Amino acid sequence: MAKVKIKPLADRVLVEPAQAEEKTAGGIIIPDTAKEKPQKGTVVAVGPGKKDEPMTVKVGDLVLYGKYSGTEITIDGGNYLIMRESDIVAVI
Repeated sequence: MAKVKIKPLADRVLVEPAQAEEKTAGGIIIPDTAKEKPQKGTVVAVGPGKKDEPMTVKVGDLVLYGKYSGTEITIDGGNYLIMRESDIVAVI
């Protein structure tokens, strides 16, 4: 997990997506064009929350999120997703 110089606002969370699977369970190598978009990742930064809604996730949590959740951004060469906490469906 990388240290980033970004602070999400309100109820937003910065997530570093997990790497897509390189091989199937049977050992077949998956090409880049066929890889599934990962739906889990590690929380890297957390906003302060809303006035009446404190944040429930914290930095370092491994989370599951919706397939099309968040906005992809690149910071210091790393790829991240920034999303609302409500887009996170579970903490693993």
